[in-house]
Amino acid sequence: LALHTVAEAQNKGGICAFVDAEHALDPVYARKLGVDLENLLISQPDTGEQALEICDTLVRSGAIDVLVVDSVAALTPRAEIEGEMGDALPGLQARLMSQA
Repeated sequence: LALHTVAEAQNKGGICAFVDAEHALDPVYARKLGVDLENLLISQPDTGEQALEICDTLVRSGAIDVLVVDSVAALTPRAEIEGEMGDALPGLQARLMSQA
């Protein structure tokens, strides 16, 4: 659905951004749906904080018409990535989302 929205917006002259937190954007599939990858702003952030910072910058710039985040579930907090296995870090993603 998100890629269909991007393709439609691009067809109408819109500028679109795709924050690929899952690092799973399939360019072949996107092209088949009509997405112009040459004119799609794509970011693959390493942490949830980076993703939200990118989203904030793009939205505040007013330069884009459609912003896709794929996916909220993949927005892993920096502390979780940098932490040791077995560390008790409850609620990190919920706290990250409350900052969005």
